[in-house]
Amino acid sequence: MSGRNRVDGAAAYVLHSHPYRETSLIVEAFSRDHGRVGLVARGARRPHSQLRGLLMAFAPLELSWFGGGEVRTLAKAEWQGGQPLLTGQALLVGYYLNELLLRLLPRDDAHPGLFQAYGEVVRQLALSPDSGGAASLRRFELTLLQELGYGVSLEHEAEGGEAVVAEGLYAYLPERGPVRVADAEAASPLFTGKALLAMARDDYADAETLHQAKTLMRHLLGHTLGGQALHTRRVFMEMQEL
Repeated sequence: MSGRNRVDGAAAYVLHSHPYRETSLIVEAFSRDHGRVGLVARGARRPHSQLRGLLMAFAPLELSWFGGGEVRTLAKAEWQGGQPLLTGQALLVGYYLNELLLRLLPRDDAHPGLFQAYGEVVRQLALSPDSGGAASLRRFELTLLQELGYGVSLEHEAEGGEAVVAEGLYAYLPERGPVRVADAEAASPLFTGKALLAMARDDYADAETLHQAKTLMRHLLGHTLGGQALHTRRVFMEMQEL
């Protein structure tokens, strides 16, 4: 077998898996050095398979695979440990992260910085399941948009490139940037310059900044998704109604 068609010891997380034929799984994995990859895990559903119980979402793994084409063959999986399981609300947030990657990240496109951000937010979710790792989640969403090529400008206005000022009030035009408005009723949603500048500094200590960051990321990701609703977001809304 050609060496270029084999990958060994790739740091990765499982994003999703589903049954394939009688005893196998199709696995969507997110790897640090190879991006999102599709893998067939042959025999993984057999009772005594070494892969059974390893291919779980959010568990840090080392994966080996071979083959070409759209879906490769999984050869080996090793759990790296040190990662508590996600529970409660944190588990649902984790599925939201995975759905974003499945929807937006093309296959075979490596994003090491995004992989690092994903690992960080999963760790924060495991350690603080009640708070949901909100700041890490916002960082991940922002990194995702930047890695996909959507330059999220936070420090300069879209028109004229003037510096954003803390006292200003801004609408945000997707793929362009913030536009200052004089009237709070002029557009929706609106963001303070203070919050935008805090995001640019990666400073989410203020609760209002965290709230506005959530609104901005929802606004920009909704545009990037072309208005398509996320399944996990619908589940969130249904839980809130209950």
